[in-house]
Amino acid sequence: MSALAINAMTTVPALRCTSLDVAVPGRRLVEKLSFEAHRGQFIAVLGENGVGKTLTLHTLVGLRAPDAGEIHWLDRGVHDWPRRELARTLGLLAQNSEDPFPTNVLEAAVMGRHPHIDFWRWESEEDYEIARRCLASVDLAGLEQREVQTLSGGERRRLAIATVLTQEPTVYVLDEPTNHLDPHHQVDVLTLFQDRVRSGALVIASLHDATLAARYADQALLLFGDGQWLYGSSEQVLTAANLSRLYQTPMEEIVHRGRRVFIGA
Repeated sequence: MSALAINAMTTVPALRCTSLDVAVPGRRLVEKLSFEAHRGQFIAVLGENGVGKTLTLHTLVGLRAPDAGEIHWLDRGVHDWPRRELARTLGLLAQNSEDPFPTNVLEAAVMGRHPHIDFWRWESEEDYEIARRCLASVDLAGLEQREVQTLSGGERRRLAIATVLTQEPTVYVLDEPTNHLDPHHQVDVLTLFQDRVRSGALVIASLHDATLAARYADQALLLFGDGQWLYGSSEQVLTAANLSRLYQTPMEEIVHRGRRVFIGA
């Protein structure tokens, strides 16, 4: 897709979040969060454990009600979407994946096609071919007939990613997509989603590694866990000062081979 085509798409926000509050009993994690997100963007969400990254993502996709504020996907309230229609548009990668029943890798991946399959219709060969391509894209080619319970933690994580890719949404909301992955597959997976962004998708991903966020994301949302937040371009938001405040430990920025690297000072 050309840059001109992507620029045309970005005139209408894929997500509009207005004065959003996210709270748990006795604690307000996020207060009055407001921002717009567009197709063709990669947004990284960063913060310490327990600051509300997962709850915020779940609120954005409609899995829990906001404590205040509004969420619109493509100018429609998140709870105004029929769930099946929303699932064709928005794909969620949960932080942890569960295996509801014994199955093999291919059958697990093809479940991502279900929002596109009419009731009482079986998966088509095209659905299976899409699933095979997505498995290959996360380095699981040749494991299609393996039982899911025999996979390693990293392989299961890549299977969960392949299932979301098989769904073929235009928006990907990813809760720690690099969880359990070795450095090689972390880079491969984030490059894969970066390619989707270049093709016009919106990616919102919670990450723990600020260096990976600086490498792949063009926008960043920092959550401090006390209601405060910071949103803007990665270049402006991902700084040693902001990250030191975010992680409550001194951070230092180093430029190596043209890339920004963040380490504990």
